[in-house]
Amino acid sequence: PSLHRRFVSAVHGDDPEALEESFLELYAHLHLHEAPYTSDERRSMDAAGGYWCHAGGISPVVRAGRWVRPATVSADLGAGNGLQLLLLQRLHPHRLSVQVEISSGAVGMGRRLQEWLAIPAERGRWGVTDLMSADLPDADLLYLYRPVRPDGRGADFYRRLAGHLQRRRDETVILSIADCLAGFLDDSFGEIYGDGHLTCYRRPGVEPA
Repeated sequence: PSLHRRFVSAVHGDDPEALEESFLELYAHLHLHEAPYTSDERRSMDAAGGYWCHAGGISPVVRAGRWVRPATVSADLGAGNGLQLLLLQRLHPHRLSVQVEISSGAVGMGRRLQEWLAIPAERGRWGVTDLMSADLPDADLLYLYRPVRPDGRGADFYRRLAGHLQRRRDETVILSIADCLAGFLDDSFGEIYGDGHLTCYRRPGVEPA
């Protein structure tokens, strides 16, 4: 509550540095510094080289807005508590956000966060599952922050994900933090942005044969 009050106060003030600092502190707090993994969930994460709930930053949320339409389906693979897509839903309401996360505790927090942000329940679909065996969602906009290492079992995941994306016939936009998809996607995807932290790809829709 104190971080929220400080941010609201800064919004109504005239100090841009105080506003930025209060926003980032609130963002980091909401994102979770450490995800609540059970012992089994931690073992699964470690086996696949999973990345433990690091905040991806606000840049992907800001950049994604231009690609979101009312009918968009967004997805986050390795979502933590789902804050990134929840913020995107709040800023640019769209049909559905699919949040896939191995931590049941993080998903529980995400559901409460969705209520707090007053996002309708039907706009969020939550799945508690290991990405290595999860059904991959059909999404127009995909966000991921290096959910697994791109080698060993992780390479199998990225090959499966790339194949899934390449079979789609709708336009697809990918926002990838600490990108691991390079080398797995075919040339139907073009890089439209990259700054060393965030890499964005776009694949225009394919007309039915």
